[in-house]
Amino acid sequence: MSLLIGSMTIGFILSLLALGVFLSFRIFAFPDITAEGSITLGACVAATLLVGGFSPLTATLAAFVAGMAAGATTGVLHTKFNINGLLAGILVMTALYSVNLHIMGKSNIPLLTETTFPISAEKLGALVSKGRQSLNVAGWDVSIRDASVFVFVIIVIAIISVLLYVFFRTDVGTAMRATGDNGQMIRALGVNDGNMITFGLAISNGLIALSGALLAQYQGFADVQMGIGMVVWGLASVIIGEALVGTRMLGFAIIGAVMGSVLFRLLVAIALRWGLNPNDLKLITALFVFIALILPNLLAKVSAKKARVAVHA
Repeated sequence: MSLLIGSMTIGFILSLLALGVFLSFRIFAFPDITAEGSITLGACVAATLLVGGFSPLTATLAAFVAGMAAGATTGVLHTKFNINGLLAGILVMTALYSVNLHIMGKSNIPLLTETTFPISAEKLGALVSKGRQSLNVAGWDVSIRDASVFVFVIIVIAIISVLLYVFFRTDVGTAMRATGDNGQMIRALGVNDGNMITFGLAISNGLIALSGALLAQYQGFADVQMGIGMVVWGLASVIIGEALVGTRMLGFAIIGAVMGSVLFRLLVAIALRWGLNPNDLKLITALFVFIALILPNLLAKVSAKKARVAVHA
C-alpha cells in the first residue's frame, strides 16, 4: 500500500509537469523544450532557499516565479528575436543547466534535515488524527505521513487545476487559447499574439518549476540532472489523459492530464516492481510515447478500411 500511495503521490506532483506541457504543446502548439530545465530550476531554487532557512511556502512560490521567468525568456527569444520556437527552448534549457549549478553551488542538495512540505503535512496530519501513527485503509495500514502528504498534494493539484480552468475562461485566457488556434485571427482583433505566447509559456514553465519544487521536497533532494527526459514524461501523461477522457474540451483535458500523469506513474511503478531495469526507463518511456502518437492514426486507418470493405460487401 505504501508503494501505491507513494507512486500516486509522485504522479499527482508530476501532473503539474503534465499541465505545463499541455499548455505549451496543446494550447499553443509550441514545442517547448524549456521544461527539462524549468523542472530542475524549480527544484534547485526551492532546495537552496530551504537550506537557507526559508519556509516551504516561500521556497515553493519562489520556484514558481523562477520557472515563469525561464518560460518568459523562451517566449521573448521566439517572439521578439524571431528565433525558432524549438531552438529558443533548447537555448534556454542549455543555459539553465549552468544557472542551476550556480544556484545550488553543487550538483546535489540533500533536504532530509530541512523542514519541507511533507514534514509540515505530517505535523498537520498528526494533529488531525490526534497522534495516531497509522490509518487503516481497506485493510491496509497507511502511515500518517504518507496519508497526509497524499491528501495535501491532491488538494494542491485540485486548487491549481480549478484556477487554471477559471483563468482560461477569462478574457485573457480565451485570447491565449485563440492565439494557439488561429494567430492570424487574434492579430486581426488587435491582440498582441507575441505577448500571449510569452505569457502562456511563463505560466507553463511556472507550473513545471512548481512540480520540480514539490518533487524535490518529497524525494528529499534536488539534483541538477533530474530534468532529463521530463518533456517526454509530460507528453506521455497528456497523451494518456486524452485517451482516457476522449475529448480535448478544456475542463476534461485538464482532468485528463492529471489522470494521465497518475496512471503513467503507476504503470512505471508496476514495471519496476516486475523487474524492469531502471536504466531502461527512459527508453521505455520514449517507445511508449511513440506508440501512443502513431496508434490513433493506425486505428483510424483500420476503421476506414473496415468501413470500405463493409460498403463494398
